[in-house]
Amino acid sequence: MADFIVKGGKQLSGIVEPQGAKNEALQVICAALLTDEPVKLLNIPLTRDIMNLLNLIHDLGIEVAIDRANNSVTICARNINLDMLEEEFIKEKQSLLRGSLMLAGPILTKYKKAIIPKIGGDKIGRRRIDTHLFGFQKLGAEIKFDYFTNQVTLTANNGLKGNYIMLPEASVTGTANIIMAAVLAEGTTTIYNAACEPYIQQLCKMLISMGAYIEGVGSNLLKIYGVQKLHGTTHKLLADMIDVGSFIGLAALTQSNITIKNCNIPHLGIIPDTFRKLGIIIIEDDDNLIVPHQDIYEVSQYIDGGILSISDAPWPGFTPDLLSIVLVAATQAKGSVLIHQKMFESRLFFVDNLIEMGAQVILCDPHRATVIGLERRYPLRAITMSSPDIRAGISLLIAALSAKGTSIIHNIEQIERGYENIDKRLQALGADIERK
Repeated sequence: MADFIVKGGKQLSGIVEPQGAKNEALQVICAALLTDEPVKLLNIPLTRDIMNLLNLIHDLGIEVAIDRANNSVTICARNINLDMLEEEFIKEKQSLLRGSLMLAGPILTKYKKAIIPKIGGDKIGRRRIDTHLFGFQKLGAEIKFDYFTNQVTLTANNGLKGNYIMLPEASVTGTANIIMAAVLAEGTTTIYNAACEPYIQQLCKMLISMGAYIEGVGSNLLKIYGVQKLHGTTHKLLADMIDVGSFIGLAALTQSNITIKNCNIPHLGIIPDTFRKLGIIIIEDDDNLIVPHQDIYEVSQYIDGGILSISDAPWPGFTPDLLSIVLVAATQAKGSVLIHQKMFESRLFFVDNLIEMGAQVILCDPHRATVIGLERRYPLRAITMSSPDIRAGISLLIAALSAKGTSIIHNIEQIERGYENIDKRLQALGADIERK
């Protein structure tokens, strides 16, 4: 495993362009399996997770052509070897990548059988797949679960049939999987309480360009009219909103002046305004965000003087993937804030590292942390630490770039699962970071 050696305490400056949306990429790569014709994906981030998924579908016999120079991928699923799904090395690859779960919908609807092995991903708490299975079952799939291997086998010998589906939760990946299964199902499928994140909207946009019929895009009520066949398309991914938020937090904590270009601002929702609640100045210039140098940023309060609380919620609420960034940025703010992570009970445990660095953070329980801003009276100090998952890892990296001295971050492959060439992009802004 590799490490980052970070000499922090430097102010950064420059222009950075966010990578393509990693979470959207996982969905649209899987959606490419719904047609026998080529699908070209533009602005795709070639992170570890994306490369692992592309390698996985290539092992299934699918044609994958990667253009690294232009960050594009062309996928042609005219041939697929379904027998490979039974191979242990394929199951092992799937188990290491949670995004591979979304292969189930396209494969099930097109070939009437799919396998979901034990699914991995970030260790941030319980991440059940019941919503996916509930949707498949409503569409007529039979489900067999092997308790000892945690493998799920899905079959639809007579094909999937449209149905009314009230989702028990607005799961993003669950919604994506059910949409992909429904576009080739017979009849009409209605999905209520659907996730409506921009990446779901992008998935629907791509499927419509392939010949699917979907109504209600952007809302939590989707109506899908099944078709017999889809064709190829070219699709451009959005900028990664988590990447954008990460650079906002980085600029604030390191007192830097950073311009983030081509952000797709209309698709960022309340992300900029949430950071503004911490007192961070964010200037919108066309489709760019400018985060200027600030000596001090002050946390806002509620009108009655109550302490600010920032929590995650389904879209258009604040994304849980950025709560750790907000938390880190708050450590040097003036004022206090309560961070409430509602979805995952293990996502805030990384604050132990921040406390060791000198941050004043009280972990109230697995879901809540109170941050007492240091107002730059005491800079964070360098330590040796390990990246537990993608989002906590990037948060610790931001903290290390702010801290006085040399920090060492182990297990950086976790960070690289979600951030492409992060060390080189930071070096271009003047960061002293080395990958070893």
